[in-house]
Amino acid sequence: MTDILLATDADWVAEEVAGALGDADTTLRLVRAGQDVRPAVERQVPDLVVLDLQIGNMGGMAAALDLHLEADAGRLPRVPILMLLDRSADVYLAQQSAADGWLIKPLDALRLRRAAHTLLDGGAVQEGVTATTP
Repeated sequence: MTDILLATDADWVAEEVAGALGDADTTLRLVRAGQDVRPAVERQVPDLVVLDLQIGNMGGMAAALDLHLEADAGRLPRVPILMLLDRSADVYLAQQSAADGWLIKPLDALRLRRAAHTLLDGGAVQEGVTATTP
């Protein structure tokens, strides 16, 4: 059973993620505020955290940094983080938050499923990043 924690205050984002990732083998938990992410992870460590960049007064970037700091301090296990970005210019914020992956809205079920499976398998998903050659 896969456990996914989604943090968003936008109903349409919650519906899109639930439609794409929800199935009989997946539990999808929802929190509506960035400050609720760490307590939800402390109560039950998910397999994946999906963070909407824009969440109320503590956004996805702050929530991702908070989870990483807690993991680095040994107080929480490291959990892969998928960030949902509003625009390609937000890629910089996702990189600074050390998110394991990110998608740029608008979302679609195929990209969400592919990104979630990639992160759950230990990979990375980085939309909007141009590969550089040495």
